Amino acid sequence: MVEIARRGLMLVLSSPSGAGKSTLSRLLLEAEGEQMVMSVSTTTRPPRPGEVDGRDYHFVDVATFEKLVEEDALLEHARVFDNYYGTPVAPVEKALSAGKDVLFDIDWQGTQQLAQKNPKDLVRVFILPPSTAELARRLETRGQDSPDVVARRMAKAGEEISHWAEYDYVIINDELEAALDRIRSILRAERLKRDRQTGLVKFVKDLMEGSGG
Repeated sequence: MVEIARRGLMLVLSSPSGAGKSTLSRLLLEAEGEQMVMSVSTTTRPPRPGEVDGRDYHFVDVATFEKLVEEDALLEHARVFDNYYGTPVAPVEKALSAGKDVLFDIDWQGTQQLAQKNPKDLVRVFILPPSTAELARRLETRGQDSPDVVARRMAKAGEEISHWAEYDYVIINDELEAALDRIRSILRAERLKRDRQTGLVKFVKDLMEGSGG
């Protein structure tokens, strides 16, 4: 099989809390192997049980985060539920240049900023729950948040869902494996776009020279 060098892409998965994007992100990373890396965000929120600094997030204080913003060292940043989140520029560009895809688990605010700064590399996918009742059930059963936080997330879900039309693709996560397969289909198609295949010019040039010889 002929392998053409390509530039990586930035794949964004967004959804209201509880719609399944974190689970889908984990499964996608497992399925894609070395071709995809997770963008590790910087955040001011405290770690949840089991989270590791540098693997799940870069945990920093507010002063450090504000300095990163001032230095323009973040691709995007936003305030979500009283905490700040942002994406460091350097590791993303390094991965894209090496032909690796970068997966983003961010909200619509961050996605808008990525679209402004780097639209050419961006592929946006919005994940919807099959129903409001199912969304509430998932939030309650995952056991990560207090009842008050769950209520706040449900209240905010409508606002988050209202941004669905800003995305390139929309997937309803009614069945996990089917949703994962749809995302992988999107990824395969986007990787084949002509502009992303940086090795095509040389390949076609060599092909034409060979046919003319």
